Amino acid sequence: MSRIGKKSIIIPAPVSMSLEGRELKAKGPKGEGSLIVTDGFDVELNDNMLKVVPLRDSKETSVKWGTLRSKINNLIEGAEKGFVKQLEINGVGYQANVEGKNLNLKLGYSHPVIVPIEEGLEVKVEKNIITVSGISKERVNQFAALIKSKRPVEPYRGKGIYYVGEDILRKVGKKVSGSAA
Repeated sequence: MSRIGKKSIIIPAPVSMSLEGRELKAKGPKGEGSLIVTDGFDVELNDNMLKVVPLRDSKETSVKWGTLRSKINNLIEGAEKGFVKQLEINGVGYQANVEGKNLNLKLGYSHPVIVPIEEGLEVKVEKNIITVSGISKERVNQFAALIKSKRPVEPYRGKGIYYVGEDILRKVGKKVSGSAA
């Protein structure tokens, strides 16, 4: 039995939920989102409470129960508050700017790296901080990971793209020994 799956989800006031067949829809101040309910589960939607109920007792449904409940909770949270991920660029001459529906990155290569911004995501650049925001936690994190993969942090000088607040493991360089005469 899933400990997370058993918990009921409280639906906050600004969010409205609807169930149409197998599709669960959430509408809130930040936007709309939807999720297809996996086979083997049923969703009980009361006034401001939502509960995920497995239709059969098997190992497979027990494994998926908590995941489905977490996805539904993220759908509600995204419609209410949204999700934000911040990345920092560190390096001499490294730059980022948004041009239309593309993120233009100058990362020390001989050419600029252009990343198309997905529909439903908002990207802002201030100085050396890239902010990715949207209503889907999965898509925000996936897009941030894509940006980060364009120039991973190198361990000696710490140059590259990394999440704000992320600890970077730094290596100690070679030491130059002096000769004694």
